[in-house]
Amino acid sequence: MSKREMVLQADMAVSPAEIKEDKYKRFFSVFFKRPLVVLGTILILIFILVAIFAPLIAPYPPNHQDLANILLPPSREHLFGTDALGRDVFSRIIFGTRIAIVVGVASLAISAILGVILGVAAGYYGGLIETIIMRIVDALMTFPFILLALTISALLGGGIQNVIIALGIGNLPTFARMMYSQTIAIKENEFIMAGRSLGCSNLRIIFKHILPNALSPIIVLITMNIGGTILAEAALSFLEIGIKPPTPAWGSLVYDGYAYLVTRPLLSIAPGIAIMIVVFGFNMLGDGLRDALDPRLRGII
Repeated sequence: MSKREMVLQADMAVSPAEIKEDKYKRFFSVFFKRPLVVLGTILILIFILVAIFAPLIAPYPPNHQDLANILLPPSREHLFGTDALGRDVFSRIIFGTRIAIVVGVASLAISAILGVILGVAAGYYGGLIETIIMRIVDALMTFPFILLALTISALLGGGIQNVIIALGIGNLPTFARMMYSQTIAIKENEFIMAGRSLGCSNLRIIFKHILPNALSPIIVLITMNIGGTILAEAALSFLEIGIKPPTPAWGSLVYDGYAYLVTRPLLSIAPGIAIMIVVFGFNMLGDGLRDALDPRLRGII
């Protein structure tokens, strides 16, 4: 028996389950190799748990006013002090975690779903469909993300739903371009041509072959953009065209404490630190997923 035949027999002896298990082992070994990625993942898990159990963690209701105790310094009763209406700042930051996570995830879900649909349609069908979709996407990409989101939010008005829509549309061009390029590359592979020759419908080819092979970069893009989306939501709320009071959004909390930076700097610094930590966590998580899903990008930091 030749050496080539022995190698082929050894490869055939490996079961699909073992191949799948080895793939998962390789993913986790690369993902948890970098300390910063592990730290970012832990921070995100903590914030998610805080958002879920906010009523149990917060010592006071987020909108409870105690006008007899306004602008109190940090103490045991009020960990971060109170604001100009006597509301507990720590409790409002805790409940603001819910707003940040919900807005970030929901807006990215809208961006990903619409962007994937438009990108795969333009890349797979081509022709007039590609021209119309990609020219619209190019027009949207001429505006910076935050400016586009700010304009849409100002037109729609404030509120959680309108902010989610504005940020979802603002992120849409990135996902559409990503999916378009992935579809263009994948549809030229031999297994796509083989599927066409066997009479597979376009929808079957898209859902069974193109989307599964393009899923990894989309997942990475989602995780890396959540942090920026949360930061953009905070910016819109700070400019008073995002989440409307008395809903405890982090950007609104920073704005509320802006007038007291000299006397009570913690009113703005505390929610600002929360924004910084959650953005850092999602960026590290996305960076780790990118390295784990792409063997060519395996960092060591």
